[in-house]
Amino acid sequence: MKFKLKIAPPTATAQQKGERVVGRYIQHYKKKNVKVAEAILRDALLPYVPEEPITGVPIYFDAVWMFPYPKKARKHGPFDVMHKMTRPDTDNLNKLLKDVMTDMGFWKDDALICIERIEKCYCDEPGILITIEERSMKETGRCF
Repeated sequence: MKFKLKIAPPTATAQQKGERVVGRYIQHYKKKNVKVAEAILRDALLPYVPEEPITGVPIYFDAVWMFPYPKKARKHGPFDVMHKMTRPDTDNLNKLLKDVMTDMGFWKDDALICIERIEKCYCDEPGILITIEERSMKETGRCF
């Protein structure tokens, strides 16, 4: 399965949690910007939710985060790609995306993802390009 979410990629991550003291306990909660990012991802992913979640097989997961060029960026041509080397980190971006996809039923558990590739760059057409492939046990095997 391969598809592109045609959205400006959200920059809020799952790690951006708030804390408050309730009585004698610290309570963690999702900040508003994280909830907004989850809603944006859910709306964009809705047309691609499979009828049945993937279960019991290793998953290859690839996400290319394509951000709009910053105003100061110098492009040489319409197809120039410039890697984004600023925050948020790729692993933090993917954590929120995979959590939302797990909740929506793309797979039973994101622990099934055995091979993962993440890229972030600037692009003329912002979005998130996602590839999900079921792999056989033989195909995953670099472990001996």
